[in-house]
Parts: sequence; structure tokens; C-alpha cells
Amino acid sequence: MNALIIVDLQNDFLPGGALPVPRGHEVIPFANELQRRFDLVLATQDWHPPDHGSFAANHPGKKPGDRIILDGIEQILWPVHCVQNTHGAEFAPSFDRRRIAHIFHGSIPLPDRQLQHVLRQCPSRNNRARRLLEGTLHRGDIYLLGLALDYCVKYSALDARQLGFNTRIVVDACRGIGLEPGDLDRALDEMKRAGAILLESRELP
Repeated sequence: MNALIIVDLQNDFLPGGALPVPRGHEVIPFANELQRRFDLVLATQDWHPPDHGSFAANHPGKKPGDRIILDGIEQILWPVHCVQNTHGAEFAPSFDRRRIAHIFHGSIPLPDRQLQHVLRQCPSRNNRARRLLEGTLHRGDIYLLGLALDYCVKYSALDARQLGFNTRIVVDACRGIGLEPGDLDRALDEMKRAGAILLESRELP
């Protein structure tokens, strides 16, 4: 059985949100249509505490886009976004969630680079998620789409490959932040080098 994982279609990542991904709203129609082609649909939801270490507001004198070393890991600082139980953390209203079997929350106060490891962090903390990933998914492929290509989608893909999953990225159903020129191309190349397969939505069965 193949599984679709839809990454972070939340208000704060859409136009008007605290950390809008350029053209992020364009992913929603893909998510709504493509999930009908899968027997198993999962979703991730960025879910930060207010004092999260990746927020520039929690580091006096720092601003979004600055980089610091946090717990030994280089951390990009972001605007406050996707705070637990706020409107910005909610899924986009037009995102159809009726087929989603499980939602993974990034809810522990670790640097963003670690929180984005959806497939590694969440199964150890949730028995149902672990059964879904270790049971069903080891017999099929993982397909990823969503926001943002150069962060949560990329890191989830890299973790999936490290854990041994066949991993496919639906590229036209992703949008990226692109903080620096070439970030999106570098993200795609990194996923390819890790063994992920890049494809377009029209190539899905």
C-alpha cells in the first residue's frame, strides 16, 4: 500500500500568514485531488510552543533570517508562526481533511531542523503512527507534497530515505520558501542524491 503524506498546509504558511510560502495556496487543490488516489493519507502540522527556539522574537537583538547555533545545530531564525492552538497553526479551511488517517504534530521544543524530522520523531511518540509507518508503509512507497519544499518536505524526505522507505516527491504539488537564490534547486538535488524520486502529479497512477 502506498501512502501520501501532506506537509504543513497551514494558515501561517499561506498568503496573509506569519510565514507565507510564495504561492503556497496553489498546493491545496493538488492535495485535495491527489489524496483520492491513495488508500492511506497522512498529514503533518507544524505545532510550536510560544517559546520555541527557532523564533527570532525569543532571541533579543536577532531578526528573522539570522542564523544562530542552538543546541549545537545551526538554526535559521523565523517569525513567530504555527503556535499551538492558534489560527495560524490551523489547517487551511479549503484543505479537505476527511481522508486523513493520522496527523503528525511537531510539538517538542527542539531546534527547527530536528522538528522537521517528521518520520523519525513522531513514530517514537505515538503507537498508532508507529504502526502506520513500520507496518503499512514498509510494504509500499511514500509520496510527499506540501510546504515548504526546501525545509519540511526536504527533511521529511531525507529521513524517509534514511529509514529505508521508497520515497517520491510530487514536485509540482510543492512550493518552497527560497530564502537564498538556488535554495529550491539545491533541495531537489539533495533529495535526489539521497535516493528520492522526483515526479510530477500527472505521473501518478
